[in-house]
Amino acid sequence: MLAGFTLDLGPLKEPLGFVRLLDWVFTIFAFATTGGYTGATHFSVSCSTDMAVEAAFGYPFRLPAHPYKVTLCNGTKVTWFLQGDYSSSAEFFVCVGVFGFLYCTATLVLYLGYQSVYRQSTRGPLVDLVVTAAFAVLWLVSSSAWAKGLTDVKWATNPNHLVESCTDTCKPGDFASFGRLNASVIFGFLNLILWAGNCWFIYKETTFHKDPSPPGDMEDGGVPGP
Repeated sequence: MLAGFTLDLGPLKEPLGFVRLLDWVFTIFAFATTGGYTGATHFSVSCSTDMAVEAAFGYPFRLPAHPYKVTLCNGTKVTWFLQGDYSSSAEFFVCVGVFGFLYCTATLVLYLGYQSVYRQSTRGPLVDLVVTAAFAVLWLVSSSAWAKGLTDVKWATNPNHLVESCTDTCKPGDFASFGRLNASVIFGFLNLILWAGNCWFIYKETTFHKDPSPPGDMEDGGVPGP
């Protein structure tokens, strides 16, 4: 597998390698800020004293899987559940990020270790162009879906929404922190721009942009053709 491998960092100074490196970095940021997230929303039950209630939730945002205990004014303890399953958009977004990270890693190895093979092959840049364009579309779809899913998660965990079923005795508390998830959406759309922009630099390596049959040396005394 390492036959012919020659490490050359020169491609990182060119747009093709540098933008791919940015793809690799921001792809990690996108799925890392989504996967593993945990948060909690709060409200209180006002009886003789205020009893705080914390409803925890996290990735992949199957909210009914996170029950929480509430003590009513009569002393009864009941179990309530957050409502809504938003795992499909979150998991799709993370899946695109993970596979994008793997593809970036593979192509960076190809660019830096097998640059001559990549540029001498007509198939390599073409396959790279098609896959990169496909990932750009996936970033558009997954980021849009996750942006909508995140909006729904915010609504489902809003303390003002949670106390609607007990407005007489419940008071909304602190909101969950969504800064990390907001950043994940931004990284998702930034990846869309980077991957779509990288298509141009990869296109320049294909035979569609290059002359596949460069003219040979002219004979002595010959003149260039029209």
